[in-house]
Amino acid sequence: MKTTPKRYLVTSALPYANGPVHIGHLAGVYIPADIYSRYLRLRGRDVVFVGGSDEHGVPITIKARQQGCTPQQVVDKYHEMIKKSFEDFGISFDVYSRTSSEIHHKTASDFFKKLYDEGKLVEKTSEQYYDEEAGQFLADRYIVGVCPKCGNEKAYGDQCERCGSTLSPTELINPRSNISGSKLELRETSHWYLPLDKYEPWLKQWILEEHKEWKPNVYGQCKSWLDGGLQPRAVSRDLDWGVQIPVEGAQGKVLYVWFDAPIGYISNTIERLPDSWEKYWKSEDTTMVHFIGKDNIVFHCIVFPCMLKAHGGFVLPDNVPANEFLNLENDKISTSAGWAVWLHEYLEEFPGKQDVLRYVLCANAPETKDNNFTWRDFQDRNNSELVAILGNFVNRAMVLTQKYFAGTVPQPGALADIDRETLAEMKAVRPKVEECLENFRFREALREAMGLARTGNKYLAETEPWKTIKTDEERTKTILNVALQISASLAIVMEPFIPFTSEKLRKILNADSATLTWEALGGEAVLPVGHQLGEPVLLFDKVEDDAINSQLKKLEEAKKRRDAQSYRAKPQKERCSMEDFQKMDIRIVKILEAEKVPKSKNLIKMLVDTGFDRRTVVSGVAEHFDPQTLTGRQATMLVNLAPRTIMGVESQGMILYAEGCDGKLHLVQPSGDGEVKSGSPLS
Repeated sequence: MKTTPKRYLVTSALPYANGPVHIGHLAGVYIPADIYSRYLRLRGRDVVFVGGSDEHGVPITIKARQQGCTPQQVVDKYHEMIKKSFEDFGISFDVYSRTSSEIHHKTASDFFKKLYDEGKLVEKTSEQYYDEEAGQFLADRYIVGVCPKCGNEKAYGDQCERCGSTLSPTELINPRSNISGSKLELRETSHWYLPLDKYEPWLKQWILEEHKEWKPNVYGQCKSWLDGGLQPRAVSRDLDWGVQIPVEGAQGKVLYVWFDAPIGYISNTIERLPDSWEKYWKSEDTTMVHFIGKDNIVFHCIVFPCMLKAHGGFVLPDNVPANEFLNLENDKISTSAGWAVWLHEYLEEFPGKQDVLRYVLCANAPETKDNNFTWRDFQDRNNSELVAILGNFVNRAMVLTQKYFAGTVPQPGALADIDRETLAEMKAVRPKVEECLENFRFREALREAMGLARTGNKYLAETEPWKTIKTDEERTKTILNVALQISASLAIVMEPFIPFTSEKLRKILNADSATLTWEALGGEAVLPVGHQLGEPVLLFDKVEDDAINSQLKKLEEAKKRRDAQSYRAKPQKERCSMEDFQKMDIRIVKILEAEKVPKSKNLIKMLVDTGFDRRTVVSGVAEHFDPQTLTGRQATMLVNLAPRTIMGVESQGMILYAEGCDGKLHLVQPSGDGEVKSGSPLS
């Protein structure tokens, strides 16, 4: 077992620099990592909190082609956007850099070269698709063809987005280049692999036996992978964007993004601490903690440790407290469909409310299972908890002290039982919060911290200093002194969770961080008698219905766009012959009358003009149309369908409808100016 660590190395997953960050990223990775790092600093621990943008890989090159720019321009844009969002939300990185930096390229290149020189990598030759016209091997996403499972003609080499099937390029029918459009040929190419299978016995001992304290979701996923057996994993690929392979004859090959990205933790630390980085990465008395989402568990618990083990000299992660996913309004967040709350947009629409979102996301953190963010819950937690509990308590304590004692901390007198009980509850908060944070239970830690504000509210409600001031000024001094000491402890304990509010509260209390230390948390005399307080101001204000309705409307519009994008046509029916088709007489008709069929839920009876007669047609479309809106409209009808009696009404034909992506039916009508003559056949 390790002795008490002398230093901490905290890393957070590198966000991919092909788009902005959203609340799912914040809740799953960056708020927990920031809370933990802030807490360690408050405890006086030596900690380096490392982050950065992941800037290589195929999706970056695809976006660059789509936007008509270079990959570097893409990552420059989103790196700055992501970095600013983190700064705006108080994510307190000691360094936030990027994998396109010169120092990262050198660090990653050197890392590979050491493994290569020591024979730790395996070289294999395989056949991959080559685009002769473009003069390059193609990544899976640059290959399109016919899906063998659903017939989609635009399936990618890794996945069919129509049916959702996972594919390999060689499974596609008639594969072609998505760059040049030309047909592809298979050519041999060589790549280097990390033989994960060789490290399997060591991993089973290190994870399954020595780290049983890891979160069940992390431990369980690792066990599943190890039980299934590990395979060598390619560390290089044919691409022109990334860290070049530093081996003779490897032109046109770069490090696979999964291999170079975690090395970014090392290179970013070197950038920040060029002379002392090794003590954080290579000293046994360092504790390293990776904060990630569940989609990165395998890379941080199995692959990256194998890389570090193969290289030698590096410490291994002590813990990887991965979170599950955060949903939005009971649906999976989708960046491509716009079903997300982007951080930069949130700050435009809720200026100054960074801590409200931090609070809500921590309170709903997906620590053990997927969790959900809703705008109504956001509003309720702000109004019912931050405003009505935390803000209300502090404001009452400050305003009453200002009113009765000119804003100075009064001298307490003899303590009553309720005072002693309240002070004991205040003192008990620190060990509870510490125990939660040391074990990565951030939701519970926040509940304990907010519990102190609830204690304060309850204390004021029961002691009623606005009444005692009329009969017992000394008693009122004691009450308000206790309330102010609780306020001071709140300024301390809330700092990891809602740092902007904590700073605001320190200014209200006119006390700096040198006074409001973690060691002072729970103290009965943190604010000395006679201390002059600042001016009372509200910590929070209410979020009104209009603001929430605006966000819900915005999501509703995104949902419509998403549904339109994800709409899939129904599979083609069995083929028919030309003779079968020629038997169908489809014509333009006019609906003269329409009414609901009595005692039916969904039937509408229509009288139509076919151009050569008038006849009755029954359609089961009442949930899609008001009969009155059908009268006078033109439609398309199969006029020679055999008659059929439906609820006592003979239907002599079939009106044709098209189903929209929203599931609604629409009349199939002629387009253009003016009406088409009734009875006109389709040809």
